[in-house]
Amino acid sequence: MSNKKVKTAVIGVGYLGRRHVEQLLRIPEADLVGVYDIDPDTLAAVHKRYDVDTFESYDEALTAAQAVSIVVPTQQHYEVAVQALEAGCHVFIEKPIAQSLDEADQLLRLAEECERLIQVGHIERLNPAARALEKYALAPRFIEGHRLAPFSLRGTDVPVVLDLMIHDIDVVLHLVKSPVREIRANGVNVITDSIDIATARLEFENGAVANLTASRISQKQMRKLRIFQSHIYIGVDFLQQLTEVYRLVGPEEVTAEALLTMPFEFNGRRSLITYEKPTILEENALHLELGNFVRSAAGLDKPIVDGYSARAALDVAIRIQETIASNNVGESSIPSDRS
Repeated sequence: MSNKKVKTAVIGVGYLGRRHVEQLLRIPEADLVGVYDIDPDTLAAVHKRYDVDTFESYDEALTAAQAVSIVVPTQQHYEVAVQALEAGCHVFIEKPIAQSLDEADQLLRLAEECERLIQVGHIERLNPAARALEKYALAPRFIEGHRLAPFSLRGTDVPVVLDLMIHDIDVVLHLVKSPVREIRANGVNVITDSIDIATARLEFENGAVANLTASRISQKQMRKLRIFQSHIYIGVDFLQQLTEVYRLVGPEEVTAEALLTMPFEFNGRRSLITYEKPTILEENALHLELGNFVRSAAGLDKPIVDGYSARAALDVAIRIQETIASNNVGESSIPSDRS
């Protein structure tokens, strides 16, 4: 693709789709040629608010665009993405990539055949608090994650594992970089017809362990990850965009980033505990994510979360759901999506 602006379109302009419109209008490499939504009133409202062109059909949007942002319900991800790829468009799909592994695999095969890219909206990888970890040599042995939210009708079309926990699954897989060996999980559908609160223990082949909890019936919001490894403890608050690092180091290893140091002695060995608070850049994660997509479509960058990474996160999420379903036999259960 040439270095000219990439003609982009947004498919689905509800609450999240409108955020995509806002950011694409601010990305220099993007030329937002228009938007499409099945609801005429929604389409008219977006046109009025953002002064963007609208399309009357999927086909019209896909013909005009070189790259599309797909922000439709999960059940429609596969159908819309197939149409977009077959029309020759690069596609950005909000998480999860699809409902099932079979759908995900078909999309990945089609993208290769069409020589088009798939990028998926696992946005926490672009969260400034997570990006602050890039300077550290990480080899996590234990990770604990909590992602809690008050109830909202948004996202209830899928179980909480696919709605919320999958964010942390993707981050954990990126950090650990080892296949999942075993999964233990439990969950309950409290107020909807699918699982509303779930907890999962992931054991990796390299010995690392991650305990993840997700709930959409909490009184308050929480999006935290705690990472433990030899001589390092890191706390990441995705919501507050705050990262704190505690390290056990020798006197010669103390860096200028250490805000506090404290002497520590164990078994006759003297060392220091340092407290660091990495600088968090004030960046909009969605802006970074969509900018990366547009530049990747133009051949100027590589996707930060490609379709294969998203497929791996979906695989673990579905295995968690299956484990919960098997534990809930005789009670309310959820269907398997691994077909």
